[in-house]
Amino acid sequence: MLKSIQKRKNRVRAKRKARVRGKISGTVTLPRVSVFKSNKHFYAQAIDDVTGTTLAHADGRVMGLKATKEDAKKVGVAMAEALKAKNIEAVVFDRNGYLYHGVVASFADALRDAGIKL
Repeated sequence: MLKSIQKRKNRVRAKRKARVRGKISGTVTLPRVSVFKSNKHFYAQAIDDVTGTTLAHADGRVMGLKATKEDAKKVGVAMAEALKAKNIEAVVFDRNGYLYHGVVASFADALRDAGIKL
């Protein structure tokens, strides 16, 4: 029974992800910041969809952080520093099918507080 529940959750998230990705796209000047969260870790990357390259990234696993709100804020600050190093001041936020609350919202708030315009 648990497998069927997980399959449904994955299917619903994939539909949300496709719906969001149909509306947003990243460029060199305005990259798309995509987030991924697992039960243990939180990751983010800035993507230029025109060329299909990653411009900047922040990895909570490498930083030794977990997938909590406080640690997502630290990943957000690291991501903001990486973006500022590339002279990127504004981004398009891609929540990657996740609901906008908890660690995803904490990450976005940390980006805003660090001076990145969403």
